[in-house]
Amino acid sequence: MKHPVRLPRAVLFDWDNTLIDSWGIIETCVNVTLEAMGHQRWTSEEIRVRVRHSLRNAFPPLFGDRWEEARAIYYDHFAANHLAQLRALPGAGTLLETLHGHGVYLAVVSNKTGRFLRAEAEALGWSRYFGGLIGAGDAPSDKPAIEPVTLALAPAGIAADEVWFVGDADIDMECAHAAGCLPVLVSENDIRDFSRFPPALKVDDCVALCDLVRRLGGAISDINSPERAFTA
Repeated sequence: MKHPVRLPRAVLFDWDNTLIDSWGIIETCVNVTLEAMGHQRWTSEEIRVRVRHSLRNAFPPLFGDRWEEARAIYYDHFAANHLAQLRALPGAGTLLETLHGHGVYLAVVSNKTGRFLRAEAEALGWSRYFGGLIGAGDAPSDKPAIEPVTLALAPAGIAADEVWFVGDADIDMECAHAAGCLPVLVSENDIRDFSRFPPALKVDDCVALCDLVRRLGGAISDINSPERAFTA
């Protein structure tokens, strides 16, 4: 696995458990919903493996014709609690500030509902870093489809092959491959299978990724240069 030699022109981030620690609120909301719908609770390990897709993609197979009822239960509990439990992951804010300071275009592509995503970014004071905050429901299809990537990059007019896609899950790597971005995995403990859509670069956490960004310095890639922005 080769390391990049320059910073990209843009970085797309996943949100949950890439920039913020959301496993606690997700686990609570999922299990409140499962119990209300007459299902067995999931363990923490099951949550981490099963929770990847947006609700509009995940809930119909799980709850059938009652999926909209389940969605309402989940959203009600999430809306009442998510901002109180909002926590940035170590180094995430510094990473965003460092990339922004180098002139890298930043955006988010998340399967969290768009209005919740934008409320959390605002609460953390991070909205100013992002040219796009694209959540579930904002594009015609959700991640791993490429439509959210296209929407996130539209304000900057940057081609996907000049972009890092940073996430913690297999669905992020799948989306990166589909869109033609460089897939960057931020995960200390790999409990998912990445063999189908392997990362080109892996770091343990936001602190390690920020260290890499600082080493690469301010050498933003030039789309007219014969050199690529990164190697994979």
